[in-house]
Amino acid sequence: MKVYTKTGDTGTTSLVGGKRVPKDCARLESYGTIDELNAQVGLLLTYVSEPVDRETLIGIQNNLFVIGAQLATEAPQVPSVIITSVDVTKLEQSIDAASEGLPKWRGFTLPGGCRPAALAHVCRTICRRAERRILTLNSSEEVAPELLAYVNRLSDYFYILALRLNFLQGTEEILWHK
Repeated sequence: MKVYTKTGDTGTTSLVGGKRVPKDCARLESYGTIDELNAQVGLLLTYVSEPVDRETLIGIQNNLFVIGAQLATEAPQVPSVIITSVDVTKLEQSIDAASEGLPKWRGFTLPGGCRPAALAHVCRTICRRAERRILTLNSSEEVAPELLAYVNRLSDYFYILALRLNFLQGTEEILWHK
């Protein structure tokens, strides 16, 4: 199997359905950043040992593939799987579960701590960038509100996961102060 097609050598690529678009268009920027986030989640997984956290992260990776497919598909086509309100609710439940037992919030924390928590913070910031790219796309082409909600909640999940990972490893959060 050859992975190179040479069809992108001139700076264009195909969307789902075959339409050629520039590689720097808003749609590609959005799903490219989702792809980057998915790769970073894969790296984070190499440092996470708690089964519940691993299961949640693998579920997120699967949903990131779904989001990528949605973003790579122009209307009127619809991908075979999409992010739904059920996915958003499940992610909210994961946030709530990851929050259980954590110390009371004491203020903004500096990104870092133990290595897994630091990587979760990197995922959080890439997720925020992906959200901005998707909102740019949404300003010209409608993006499903459930997809927008999911990506917004996802950055919250990575923040809570970072707190949880530091807590589980006994690493003190460094509070921001001026």
